[in-house]
Amino acid sequence: MTHPIRSDLLPSIAIAIGAGFWGLYWIPIRSIEQAGVHAFWTGPVIFGASSLLFVPLALARIRNFIAHWRSIVIPGLLTGFAFALYIASLNLTDVVRAILLFYMSPLWSTLLGILVLKERLTTNRVVALLLAFCGLYIVLVIDSGLPVPRNSGDWFALLSGLCWSVGSVKLFQGGAHMILEKVTVFVLCALLMSLLLVIWHQGSFAGMPEISTLLKARYWILIIALSMLPITYLTIWPATVLSPGRVGMLLMVEVIVGVVSAAILTDEQFGVREFAGTVLIVSAGVVEVLRQQRIDKSGIVND
Repeated sequence: MTHPIRSDLLPSIAIAIGAGFWGLYWIPIRSIEQAGVHAFWTGPVIFGASSLLFVPLALARIRNFIAHWRSIVIPGLLTGFAFALYIASLNLTDVVRAILLFYMSPLWSTLLGILVLKERLTTNRVVALLLAFCGLYIVLVIDSGLPVPRNSGDWFALLSGLCWSVGSVKLFQGGAHMILEKVTVFVLCALLMSLLLVIWHQGSFAGMPEISTLLKARYWILIIALSMLPITYLTIWPATVLSPGRVGMLLMVEVIVGVVSAAILTDEQFGVREFAGTVLIVSAGVVEVLRQQRIDKSGIVND
């Protein structure tokens, strides 16, 4: 007797794949910086280039935006702002601290799932959280200490995780409808927030990259612009059908891919400690996905 494929497996795999691609985004971002773009302008550059491709999509589906703007704008605003804040935090504080403070989001998402969505706290989730945070500690914290917020970059990272958690709750509540519209708003809001952060940091648009500088980085900018739609889709769509806690947990694949790819492509270390932490984070995702997620009209039902 064959058993039907679990409906939560495909989006779980999708969010893990999307997170893996986000874990590689440091490569084009670093290449754009090396071409001469100031670090704080990398956000506006990548989201600006992506927005040029998204504007025709937005115009083609303008009726959906007008008719359902509340359910589209709010989650797009929160998630877009979250990502812009996260990129800014990478430029304002240590990368390790930014990652750790952002990835408090599985904890916030779990708490919001319990309070807002009436999700039950299961043994799987508790074990997965413990494994995930132990893995993060081993990979990132041992050498740098606990990431207590100390500067604006730290607070941006913490706030970005909170924004993502609230945004993922709103995405789940809205359901798997008008995904392309939500992805479009995500990118446009990320561009808006990244520009506001430039003004906040500098007081003006000083340091805006010149055309000649952008041309040096044109291939990397094009890669980011073309990849933004599929990668963002793999991030937003699963968040509309999976519990926020699971989404936050599986997004930690970004950390694994980032650490491993940096070790392969740069001189950054990847030894026994990093391997052990990676195994723990992977184990957290496996433990989380082992629990089948079922949804009924009243919300999330964990069997």
